[in-house]
Amino acid sequence: MQVASKRTLYKAIFAWCLYDWACASFPIIITTFIFATYFTSKIATDPIVGTYQWGTAISIAGMIIAFGSPLFGAIADRGGHHKGWLFGFTLIAVIAAALLWFAYPSPQSIFFTLTCMVVGTVGYEIALVFYNSFLPIFAPDRYLGRISGYGWSAGYLGGIFALSLALIFFIRGDFFSLDKASAEQIRICGPFVAVWFSVFALPLFFMIPDIKTTTNPLPTAVTQGIKALWDTVKRLPQEKNMMLYLIAHMLYTDGLNTLFAFGGIYAAGVYGLSFQEVLLFGISMNVTAGVGAFALGYLDDYLGSKKTVLLCLVCLMMLGIPMTLLESKTLFWITSLLLCLFVGPVQSASRSMMVRLMTDKMVTAEMFGLYALSGKITAFIGPWVLGYLTLLTNSQRIGMASVLFFFMSGAILLLFVNVPLTLQSAE
Repeated sequence: MQVASKRTLYKAIFAWCLYDWACASFPIIITTFIFATYFTSKIATDPIVGTYQWGTAISIAGMIIAFGSPLFGAIADRGGHHKGWLFGFTLIAVIAAALLWFAYPSPQSIFFTLTCMVVGTVGYEIALVFYNSFLPIFAPDRYLGRISGYGWSAGYLGGIFALSLALIFFIRGDFFSLDKASAEQIRICGPFVAVWFSVFALPLFFMIPDIKTTTNPLPTAVTQGIKALWDTVKRLPQEKNMMLYLIAHMLYTDGLNTLFAFGGIYAAGVYGLSFQEVLLFGISMNVTAGVGAFALGYLDDYLGSKKTVLLCLVCLMMLGIPMTLLESKTLFWITSLLLCLFVGPVQSASRSMMVRLMTDKMVTAEMFGLYALSGKITAFIGPWVLGYLTLLTNSQRIGMASVLFFFMSGAILLLFVNVPLTLQSAE
């Protein structure tokens, strides 16, 4: 750990969490809620085609992220200047968000809008690889769990707060006399995300020390990074703990992503929630997940990351079963929000477990690149399985139940991951 005093540590934690608060505005406003709906309803030729185009663009971004994350991480570990890489990819996301002001409500804007979304998403996601790699630099081992939880919690709450401000001041309100005929009240959300992201991300670059690695010229770093990444991939089967963990993480993360992607669709289709209720449902899910990540971060440091993830996965399965069976809308709300309490802790404890499983010969950005890869490479499988089962059985309940399989599979594999003896105090 490079942080020298408690005061410096607290400043580092604050700045690190603030970055999560900042960057969460991008996926929640642009990828998930406001711009996704705007594109399919106002820019695309029709909602069906628009949904296909948006989904295809997200898939393209996902593939670039999956293979680009470990590559850029490996290059940065050999070339140094991790803050520079973080700043660069943050800037890409910020510029792409700002340019969405020019996403006019016309089919002529289709290619431009999708390009901005893909480029911005890639910038945002790869920036997170470098952001995550700073965690072991300043965080003491005994506080890894709670600090990781603080970050996830800040992200959930920051995203919801940014979305709420956008809804109040731009979408619902008329504070700035924006021209609704040209969708200015929606287009302004792009520059808003750019400003939000920039302002709250800035403290990290001043309050956290850079990662100390060998500094090489960029061409040398690229060559060495590609070679090192290939060597790491070939060596992974020998690193059984890490290999098993990455596969387990891949499975249960696929379940989590599918749950969030289809949660609103399921709520509307099975329980008849209106658009306004679905929006409130989505916000409530994120707030609850953020509260869970904050509150149960302490559990990570007390029980250990592995036990925390396993406990939360079991709770997700136990609450997921009645969620697919209940008829009452009220009970569905209660069960769903209780379930979301355990989503944030799974994500935060997964990140701290990744840190705790790293051996001395592993380098942080490269390994967090592989961590990102494990969360993206099969991201299409969960939605496909859910969709296929729904179509096959004509039941959204059975389709949603497929998520439980991913939780169970990930939990079973995680049982075979052994925590190194040197970390027993943390685990």
